[in-house]
Amino acid sequence: MSVTAARGFVAAGGAAGIKASGAPDLAIVATADGRPVAAVGTFTRNLALAGPVRVSQRHLAATGGRAAAVILNSGNANCATGDDLEVAEAMATATAAEVGCAPAEVLVCSTGLIGVPLDADMVTAGIAAVAPTRSVDGAHDAAIALMTTDTRSKEAVATGGGCTVGGMAKGAAMLAPAMARFPHATMLAVLTTDAELDVAGLAVALQAAVDVSFNRVVVDGCTSTNDTVLLLASGAAGPPADRDAFAAAVTEVCTSLARQMADDAEGHTKVVTVDITGAADHAEADRAARALATSLLVKCSFYGSDPYWGRVLSDLGTAGVALDIDAVTIAYAGHVVSRGSGPAPHDVAAVRAAVGSPAFTLACDLGVGTASAWVLTNDLTHAYVDENMGTS
Repeated sequence: MSVTAARGFVAAGGAAGIKASGAPDLAIVATADGRPVAAVGTFTRNLALAGPVRVSQRHLAATGGRAAAVILNSGNANCATGDDLEVAEAMATATAAEVGCAPAEVLVCSTGLIGVPLDADMVTAGIAAVAPTRSVDGAHDAAIALMTTDTRSKEAVATGGGCTVGGMAKGAAMLAPAMARFPHATMLAVLTTDAELDVAGLAVALQAAVDVSFNRVVVDGCTSTNDTVLLLASGAAGPPADRDAFAAAVTEVCTSLARQMADDAEGHTKVVTVDITGAADHAEADRAARALATSLLVKCSFYGSDPYWGRVLSDLGTAGVALDIDAVTIAYAGHVVSRGSGPAPHDVAAVRAAVGSPAFTLACDLGVGTASAWVLTNDLTHAYVDENMGTS
């Protein structure tokens, strides 16, 4: 049931005709009674904001953090078209008419091609057809409708503090989310909960969860114009008996969805955890991790199952972080291959076998402090290039 597992929510998914294939491309998540509930969001820091992002931000600000529905489309980003704001507002208005709420109580998400106009008449007609089918059994259909280059839907459920948290997401490429509350390929996520919390409490739980989940996924280093994570709370279960347990449930759902995105990254054969320790501070640890996760040479070596630590050391040296060249340690899957800027004795066959597996960790200690950070990334393959060398 994922996004409808929490009491008080319904969902639906269907086809509006946005995708030429006729595949599902429109989803709705709404409160069961059409009444607005507490809602918060985190959004991309990309300054080329898509119309749906700007509209959702405006609506949350106008209502003080209240929403009755989220309308989502795939196959078109509704970004940089000249009328993307107007189309996003039209989607909100059409959804409000179906749900029985005010347009400002509808949040909007889109994913797909940038710069291609989205036919407002087509999408609003789709809303009129899909929205009436919403039910507690519609969560999977909604998750399917979010997919673009995804090969499977992403859904998760967790419980904590006597409350349920459910969610759905999409994302397979153009993934290096960097999201903040009320800002400043694409990943989208909608979470729902039956917990009773005010906007401030929800925001704290969501941002903390996003920081250790979605913001830790770096598929290709590209941050989308449309990245959005939303959390709506019906209050049907009352206040969480344990706020920490509730926050942990939000984090569990976000972490599961983020991992599912990394596991479904375009063209990948491996999921790699880049783990940095011994940094001067967290910001530098994070910078070093992202430098390795976005290095074309390092990602190619992942694909070739080649534990060539020289590339890793070189990229650490240009990451703009403090390191002690005489104390740096590099390890693949727990096997130390370099220490103090030189090779370390290791079982070559065992290391190659480890980096040939579908998942492993590249760990680097910078030798200057105690701070740490990690990110999830993938290898760079021929299949990824084939997918992205044209408009997609």
